[in-house]
Amino acid sequence: MSATWDMPRAARAGTANDAPRILFLARSLRRGGAERQLVALASGLHRRGWPVTVACCYGGGVFQADLENAGVPVVDLHKCGRWDVAGFLWRLLRALRQSNATIVHGYMPLGNLLALLARVACPRARVVWGVRSSNIDREQRDWLSRLTFRMSCHAARLTDRIIANSEAGASYHAALGYPHERIQVIPNGIDVQRFRFDAAGRERVRSEWNIADDSVLVGLVGRIDSMKDHPTFLAAAALLAARDPRWRFVCVGDGQPGFVRGTRAMATRLGLDARLVWAGARNDVADVYSALDIAISSSVGEGFSNVIAEAMACERPCVVTDVGDSARIVDQCGAVVAAGDPAALAAAIERVGKSLEGSGATRLGAMARTRIVDTYSLESLLRNSEVAFRALCHTREQG
Repeated sequence: MSATWDMPRAARAGTANDAPRILFLARSLRRGGAERQLVALASGLHRRGWPVTVACCYGGGVFQADLENAGVPVVDLHKCGRWDVAGFLWRLLRALRQSNATIVHGYMPLGNLLALLARVACPRARVVWGVRSSNIDREQRDWLSRLTFRMSCHAARLTDRIIANSEAGASYHAALGYPHERIQVIPNGIDVQRFRFDAAGRERVRSEWNIADDSVLVGLVGRIDSMKDHPTFLAAAALLAARDPRWRFVCVGDGQPGFVRGTRAMATRLGLDARLVWAGARNDVADVYSALDIAISSSVGEGFSNVIAEAMACERPCVVTDVGDSARIVDQCGAVVAAGDPAALAAAIERVGKSLEGSGATRLGAMARTRIVDTYSLESLLRNSEVAFRALCHTREQG
């Protein structure tokens, strides 16, 4: 474990398989889909014998312990805040030099831009960017986030490879000026051993939420944020609640307090208080998915939705909006509707609910899990990433 910006000695040791040495660079290791994928990728590569280190600007995130428990060295760059610039950059440059990395892999806009400093600190390293989004409404973000993204669009030509986790994200960024020929799509990978249906977990969570066995529980898992469009989900829930007393709903996740208060006030105005559970953030996510009958993504913008794929791995059918790669992930294992249309969302949820009657739930659940195991497993992510990283280093050697 490392509690400082100095590169852990274990991260500098050689390896027998001579795999490329990778330094991942991220803003933080807080709870989030992109951060969870970073942990899965870094830990998986480490298990396979790759020399991997993760450096983060802000330490102490919930996933830092997961990396350390997996044996992955973590470098905390101790950024003290937005305006800690000179000292932070000096610590980052030193960590880059000490890493002796073959590949410096940024994650999301800030990590991507900072990865370009490898050109100065370790000139022979290959720079890889990780693109995790597609059509995000940047106007909903603060000025610094918007500036960082605009800078990324101009600086993308300085990279050696850009890995997008969705076809939609690849197309979106190429249209903004990212060099198309350097973009490669490697979808997210789901740990299908961790995310699988658990009957005991289902019973425990539904009991905790006072959900009867004959109720149909529809859940939205994800942070309470404008991108997830909880208002459309709540409006659809109100339509369903007026038609059938069996429908129950849950929102799992947290968000900015002011935004959460406004969202919960909307639910009250819609008369959903007796039908809706606000579960907050949970660590027992596989049990939460198991407790649902139908998982929902009402997002107005996504790249690759981990929530959809995780729920499907737990044998849950999904109703999703047609954003990012959501329709591609779901395929025939649920329903797809246009974003921002509560009536269409309610109708699709109702159709999927009817398809679960009798043996339909078992059949549709099995289809959903098979889809993820065959196409979006963690094994696929690791295999595709290994091929991409080795090919990138091979082109360096040939050059």
